[in-house]
Amino acid sequence: MSDLTTLEIFLHDQRIGTLTRLPNEKVLLAWSRDYLINENRNTLSLSFKDQMGDLISDFKPVGPALPPYFSNMLPEGRLRDYLAARANVKSEREFFLLWALGKDLPGAIDVRPAEGEPSPMWRDAVVPQIPDPDGPLRFSLAGVQLKFSALSAARGGLTIPAQGMGGDWIVKLPSLEFEGVSENEFSMMMLAGWLGMQVPEVRLIETREIENLPNGLPNFRGQAYAIMRYDRKPDGQKLHQEDFAQIFGLRPSRKYDLASYRRIAHVLAIEGDDDDIREFVRRLVFNTLIGNADMHSKNWSVIYPDRRNASIAPAYDFVSTIEYLPEDKLALKVSRSARFDEFNLDELAHMAAKALLPEKLVLDVARETVQRFHEVWHAEKMHLPMMADVREGIDRHLARVPIFHEV
Repeated sequence: MSDLTTLEIFLHDQRIGTLTRLPNEKVLLAWSRDYLINENRNTLSLSFKDQMGDLISDFKPVGPALPPYFSNMLPEGRLRDYLAARANVKSEREFFLLWALGKDLPGAIDVRPAEGEPSPMWRDAVVPQIPDPDGPLRFSLAGVQLKFSALSAARGGLTIPAQGMGGDWIVKLPSLEFEGVSENEFSMMMLAGWLGMQVPEVRLIETREIENLPNGLPNFRGQAYAIMRYDRKPDGQKLHQEDFAQIFGLRPSRKYDLASYRRIAHVLAIEGDDDDIREFVRRLVFNTLIGNADMHSKNWSVIYPDRRNASIAPAYDFVSTIEYLPEDKLALKVSRSARFDEFNLDELAHMAAKALLPEKLVLDVARETVQRFHEVWHAEKMHLPMMADVREGIDRHLARVPIFHEV
């Protein structure tokens, strides 16, 4: 067979380009002519816009890893190894892993083999032509939990689709390393919603009530955490989204590098509106107050409600990490500093100036968020299912966050 292998890229079910694996193991991205000349094209990624807002079209082959945008759609770490083994693909062979998982990616993108393309045979890398009913699900790794796509079950529990496609919930199984992570995330997301943030519906569910878990997983006990997918509409349509590692062209391994909350804010200032900035500031302040040291670039995303213009995506992955992974700083710099004990109104004012945000709006929202946090945390912390260690850890943490005492 030919050394060339081609995957076709579809956005909202329209073919927009190809990924071609070349004989030297590099991968070339190319747009279709229709997508290239369409001035009203749907947006795939802000990373493909030049400074004038035009579509970048001159790509050089990269590899053997995929271009960063596509690499960020694949699972990481243990989960990548698990899925790769299930698909009979070497985990570092991203092109073939994308082939195996391309029918249920985040957002409104699908990746399919070109018409007539044979099943790729490449030494020790084989992707099955016929999906295994007990085969790969669309997994991704978030922190220390396994996360996969699921459908609501008629009896109120959750079920894993037989072929892992089309789920309307994301389910995270309990952590094997740390107790109570599911309850922690549920509690933090509930708090965020009560503070006015955009939070999808969330649930806690007994792991035994989840049907059709794939074979080969550990014996998980306790409660799983479930969150409704915001990139899937009730009628089954897909809403496109991308995370900031994709926007910044960072490989997943660099999700803690070469980014800052100031840079994320600057993108939202350019692409979004004042409501996006308000939402961003609420989340930044809130995650600092709860001691979330893992809000890296993949934990911030944008959506495209009209298929063209970006807006901040609903919240996800809010966890108080300080009891599991003690840190004295955030995952990224705010503007000058990442330290929790240097997060104050002056640091936010500096961020606003550098990111070209309205300073009054930023500081007003920050003050409102802190004031509301005081009220809600005091009223609700004893009624949420987080473990006592988490609750007490947040209380200790708040004592060293300056903004909590400035307002």
